[in-house]
Amino acid sequence: MNDTEAVTFWDGVYAARPPVTDPRPNLRLAETVPSLPPGDALDLGCGDGGDALWLARQGWKVTAADISAVALRRVAGLARTHGLDHRLATVRHDLGRSFPSGRFDLICAHYLHTPHDLDRASVLRSAARALHPGGRLLVVDHGSTAPWSWDQDPGHRHPGPHEVAADLDLDPAGWTVERADAPRRIATGPDGRTAEVTDHVLLVRRAA
Repeated sequence: MNDTEAVTFWDGVYAARPPVTDPRPNLRLAETVPSLPPGDALDLGCGDGGDALWLARQGWKVTAADISAVALRRVAGLARTHGLDHRLATVRHDLGRSFPSGRFDLICAHYLHTPHDLDRASVLRSAARALHPGGRLLVVDHGSTAPWSWDQDPGHRHPGPHEVAADLDLDPAGWTVERADAPRRIATGPDGRTAEVTDHVLLVRRAA
């Protein structure tokens, strides 16, 4: 799948979803952030915008990045509707080709999975380099396949958080793994169906 096909695919995914007036944040973000002082945050693959909007409400200055212009238009519109546009900016990036500029105190990558070619480890290493000293990178991946997922390949393997950490190849002298586990939760899909799923959660902190 080439770059044009990737854009078309993700624009189609979001165009097919009914607009959400107040999308919810991901659970793993909501349970992690309240203990952190607000600063500059980057949401990689912001999608419907639930995480970015929630962070802005918590006082963070948020950059929401996605490959889909459809998704970004919706997120920008929601930010204006909810009076959060002074705290939230959207930027379009194909992360396989470019990475948002700036330095951040928190970078989130929730379910950054795609059917097109993407050197995800390289993207996450770029994210780690974009952190301020003391900043954190939160990576939350699918540890199981939900029944509504676009990827229903029965042979698909879900790397664990320790494998993701190893791929980052971060110097232990400058980085601390604060969380690496695989909790389960009840998730609700776009069509309202529910299922028990597993998350793979990795939280790393750059030395101050």
